[in-house]
Amino acid sequence: MMVNKKSFRQQSLTVLSNEIKHAYIKDKRIVSTLYQYIKKENIHSIMLYIPMKSEVNLFPLIKQLRKEKRQVYTPFMEGKSFRLVKYRLPLYKKQFGIQEPNNSKKYKSRTIDLAIVPIVGVDATLRRVGFGKGMYDRFFEKERKNIKKIIFVARKLCYTHRVVTDHYDVEADMIVVP
Repeated sequence: MMVNKKSFRQQSLTVLSNEIKHAYIKDKRIVSTLYQYIKKENIHSIMLYIPMKSEVNLFPLIKQLRKEKRQVYTPFMEGKSFRLVKYRLPLYKKQFGIQEPNNSKKYKSRTIDLAIVPIVGVDATLRRVGFGKGMYDRFFEKERKNIKKIIFVARKLCYTHRVVTDHYDVEADMIVVP
């Protein structure tokens, strides 16, 4: 069977949907690994996502980072892409059931030490296969020069040895799975 990005995404989403039942322990391991890395590297400005049910729950990490007064930014959807806003409560549910903070103009394109990005899977180039909306690709196309490191996270690594991504798909510096 010919594997392309669309079929690989579908297979990976099926695998990931089965991981929800073991999510708590896996998420705890991933969050612990991320936190240790952030402390070791003395990272101050972090872009991360507000998790959906199928994604690694980063709320414990967000809470800890905010307690330590680190700069935490999350996507704020605009059209077919997003821009970063400072994480703050309350969160509001938007399209695709994604939660986000209120709109804020506080983030001006500045250096982000670390971006933590959810993945559905990766191919042989370690490029991201996401949910298929292209929002991260469009964001990183404009902002990649301002982001020092990118870490992909998932509860299970879905990998294909074939190249199914495009040149514009985001590439990881590191991947963290349980």
